[in-house]
Amino acid sequence: RAGPGAPCRPRPGARLPLDLPGFTALENVLCASPRWALPTRTEARNTLTILAGRLGFSVAPDDQVSRLTVGQRQQLEIIRLLACGARALILDEPTTGISAAQARALFAALRRLVAEGNTVIFVSHKLDEVAEICDTVSVLRAGQVVGTGQMQMPQPQDQLLRLMFGEGNHSAAPSQPGNRAAQPEHGATPPAWQLDAVTAREGNMTLANLSLAAPANSVVGLAGLEGSGQQMLLRMLCGQLRPAVGRVLVGGNDQTGARQATFRQQGVEYLPADRLVEGVVGALTLTDHFAMLRTGGQVIDQRAAEHAARQAIADYNIKATPTSTIESLSGGNQQRAMLAMVPAATRVLACEQPTRGLDVASAQAIWQRLLARRAAGCAVVFATADLDEILNYSDYVLVFFAGRVSRLLPRAELNTARLAELIGGVDFADVEGHAEAHTL
Repeated sequence: RAGPGAPCRPRPGARLPLDLPGFTALENVLCASPRWALPTRTEARNTLTILAGRLGFSVAPDDQVSRLTVGQRQQLEIIRLLACGARALILDEPTTGISAAQARALFAALRRLVAEGNTVIFVSHKLDEVAEICDTVSVLRAGQVVGTGQMQMPQPQDQLLRLMFGEGNHSAAPSQPGNRAAQPEHGATPPAWQLDAVTAREGNMTLANLSLAAPANSVVGLAGLEGSGQQMLLRMLCGQLRPAVGRVLVGGNDQTGARQATFRQQGVEYLPADRLVEGVVGALTLTDHFAMLRTGGQVIDQRAAEHAARQAIADYNIKATPTSTIESLSGGNQQRAMLAMVPAATRVLACEQPTRGLDVASAQAIWQRLLARRAAGCAVVFATADLDEILNYSDYVLVFFAGRVSRLLPRAELNTARLAELIGGVDFADVEGHAEAHTL
């Protein structure tokens, strides 16, 4: 077992997108070969053809990689690793973005490799896949192996779910009822935000035929494994992602195809997960940020910006001075600063992982502010991998599973066990939404 800092051995292979789209499949195999064992083109062609045939993969030596499907590119990566002598393969969520037929072909190939004496480490949150393909299972939570360690399959599904998400709270009541605001009132006013028969695509992910709506002063939690489509929905709501078909409405006004600046004029704000990359400029001070917010493209009023920074520091309990750079602050103070920059008149606030990396006290402080926004009439939409956060603060929950989306589920219908099952795809068809069933 390698210790910290030890070099990786070259033989195991990780399932990472390391192909070269501008090259052929054959050229990719050649590029992957170690210098001390570089084959001729004929040898590489024969190896690729033999491995593809043996594993039932639909990849030919002269195929242009840029024209292959995601599943075929995955097959090529496995061929490359095996051609380099790998005897252990690590596959991280390998069925994401591939068809059901390609997943079946992948599983058949993995069984053949194991039968030939190879080792496959299969990383997945999809319990049906784990049950189908794995001989043993280990569950990790928060970076630690939980339970008894390696267990022989099959294992009861509910036991795996408890290990994955903890015992949690299995009642329908929120585990911290004081943290959740009252249910929103429904009236004749238009929804704060609405998706009308929307289909959107980004990379290998498609969200199809979504019709959703939420009133003002509501909190909608987006639950699911990261990369299941939650970020796409948030980005559509703030104008960063344009749907292929359908309409995006804010306060009853059609904003489909509008720029993000137009969405902001309509009162939509976005708090990204990566604060220092998308949210703020690390090298600038708090005063600098408020100056940029207040200029409107005209002369900077430095005194007014400094006053706004001091006011935000006091109102949001930010441990900083107006001249502190954002990058010098702790994660919690960075998040408070970002939230302080959100205009008071915001109608829709889309948050991606709003408390990721924060300590408990900082996370609670952020939610106090978000719930205050909600009480003032703002519709909050947030995505998180933390089930307790979803259950403690949401009025409604949308569950995402591999690009599929549930109907809007009232929080009262969910507990930790049920939410964990849905995130893992268990009985997902029972809650999967349809265009006419998504609207509040």
